Amino acid sequence: MDDLVDVDLGTVASIHVAKATKLPMRPVESVVAEAGAGLVGDRYHGSKHRHVTVQSAPSLADASRALGAPVDAGATRRNITLSGGPVPGRPGTRIRMGEALLEVVRPAAPCRLMDDLIGPGATKALHARGGTVFRILEGGVIRLGDPVVREDAQEGSPEGS
Repeated sequence: MDDLVDVDLGTVASIHVAKATKLPMRPVESVVAEAGAGLVGDRYHGSKHRHVTVQSAPSLADASRALGAPVDAGATRRNITLSGGPVPGRPGTRIRMGEALLEVVRPAAPCRLMDDLIGPGATKALHARGGTVFRILEGGVIRLGDPVVREDAQEGSPEGS
């Protein structure tokens, strides 16, 4: 999960929320990201630092190959899956996702329940592919298909040129 040289992380490929910790994740077309609080309607809304979890479709494809079975984006219990990647993992890195500005808190370790939810070996297959935990700095709506870019890559900077 090293930070990217390329600043384009693709688009929002899927969004999942769950009202409570043990309830199934449900796919949605959009979600309201509330600054300092999390995704409205999600189990972690109101938590201090675990506002949103993000993973990438390429990492899920790698995990599927390692496992030898499909790994569905919603089964991993991550909120948002990006079409590109890898997802930045360095604390303090910022990305713009739709109207929201997110900041990396820490890498997200796969939950021990993955073997039960996806299949034996899933936790191991998702190791180092578990995504990233972000806090929400600026709120707004996040929709399927929204572009996702590094916020710190501005035109004229070495990363943005």
